[in-house]
Amino acid sequence: MAAVKPFICIRPSESAAAQVAALPYDVYSREEACRAVAGRPLSFLNIDRAETQFPAEVDTYDPKVYEKARELLDARIADGTFVTEEQEWYFLYQLTMDGRSQTGIVACASIDDYLSGVIKKHENTREDKELDRIRHVDVTNAHTGPIFLAYRGNEALKRQMEETMGRKPLYDFVTEDGIGHRVWKMDGPGQTEAVEAAFAAVPQVYIADGHHRAASAVKVGVQRRQEHPGYTGREPFNFFLAVLFPEDQLRILPYNRVVKDLNGLSMEKFFTAVHAHFDVAQVGAEAFAPKEKGTFGMYLDGVWYMLRIRPEFVPEDPVKQLDVSLLQDFLLGPVLGIGDPRTDSRIGFVGGIRGLKELERRASEDMKLAFSMYPTSMEELFAVADAGRLMPPKSTWFEPKLRSGLFIHRLT
Repeated sequence: MAAVKPFICIRPSESAAAQVAALPYDVYSREEACRAVAGRPLSFLNIDRAETQFPAEVDTYDPKVYEKARELLDARIADGTFVTEEQEWYFLYQLTMDGRSQTGIVACASIDDYLSGVIKKHENTREDKELDRIRHVDVTNAHTGPIFLAYRGNEALKRQMEETMGRKPLYDFVTEDGIGHRVWKMDGPGQTEAVEAAFAAVPQVYIADGHHRAASAVKVGVQRRQEHPGYTGREPFNFFLAVLFPEDQLRILPYNRVVKDLNGLSMEKFFTAVHAHFDVAQVGAEAFAPKEKGTFGMYLDGVWYMLRIRPEFVPEDPVKQLDVSLLQDFLLGPVLGIGDPRTDSRIGFVGGIRGLKELERRASEDMKLAFSMYPTSMEELFAVADAGRLMPPKSTWFEPKLRSGLFIHRLT
């Protein structure tokens, strides 16, 4: 059962919240991050990506970058930009995009649940990507970007959320990308105990987004345990910051693909090879987004096609039957020679939020062809995680993204 705890929250003052809130650190290149913080001294990206405070010749992973992050965080606490709650609370965080809202409970999840599998994963992590956040968490002594977790519907939690949303929010603002953000403190009589008890009845939760951040937070927690052999398990470093959403509120967008060339094939040989496993229909110039599982859009030389995998090639295996697997196993791999999509420089990935026009642009500029995907479902994500399996890379794109800086959890 899930140990999901309230925590002493460090958060922006009500007047500063909109200026502080920032997209996650990993959606930016260094150049993009520098542009994003220009003229925005309170943006949390200054802390999340503290290399923006140095000339370009300073390495992103230089130790003084992490020291600068700690210095900036401490300064914002000292000057009142951030306030510290006097006791442990849960919070609600609601994001609204295109008229559709999703509301999660902000809390701390247990590193023991992560290690034991109560918190289930569906993606591999890379050590090189973990190291940066390990250093950031360790040096700042804080979790600054929450992990995006999902759980199956729970009526007791739903009642507590509805009760809280009937009250005035702490924050209510819209960011420049049009996403609405509202935050409430769950401070009603008996709410803390009720929420903790309700989560204790939840058998498992799932990482939706933030696998690297979760792995990094857990490794720092394990390191702190080694440094404090007398730990009790109740210390803050035994938990990491998360926002937990009921799965029926979440939407996964497609993660589309672009490929650099036809692997030396002529158009005729390419289409012959594709026909071996897919039915192919020409759509024309109008961009095509698949409307059901097992179908794919393909854009090549200014023309859109619909591909449909033939049913006899769809296995029962929860990973192999994913659309991203079907495209990889029957087209990208055997036809286009993309052996390992994690490392092959001939393939690129485009989040669904970028739209089909971005696929057309890429296929006309630096790539040869593009594939529009039908999004992976939450049911598929749960099935893979429940089976103890992992999805192929770039299988899910969650939107909207949680903002960093609205909730901070100190490790000590």
